[in-house]
Amino acid sequence: MTANDFRRLALSFPEAVEAEHMGHPDFRVGGKIFATLAYPDETYGMVKLSPLDQDKFVKSAPETFTPVPGYWGRNGATHVHLKEATKALVKPAMEAALHNLESKTKKSSR
Repeated sequence: MTANDFRRLALSFPEAVEAEHMGHPDFRVGGKIFATLAYPDETYGMVKLSPLDQDKFVKSAPETFTPVPGYWGRNGATHVHLKEATKALVKPAMEAALHNLESKTKKSSR
């Protein structure tokens, strides 16, 4: 998967837009980030998963998914190694990240 493949996939979701955060492209729905590109370098993407989803994706495809080091990773931020990634692997991870955003939005609006 290339960075542009990752970008096209992220933007294929309803209401997804590209923005920028800390000098890196990010992808948002409702102003909330669900994925980013190019951190720590151009060979990576990132999906913002729940810790449980992160564990599932890392175990199922460890060559593609690894936790981001430190605090962010412990909370579900997950690197996507673009060279190893395929649409079939990354699309469900992005769907899980979006579902996580929707769940958090519903809880905060109560």
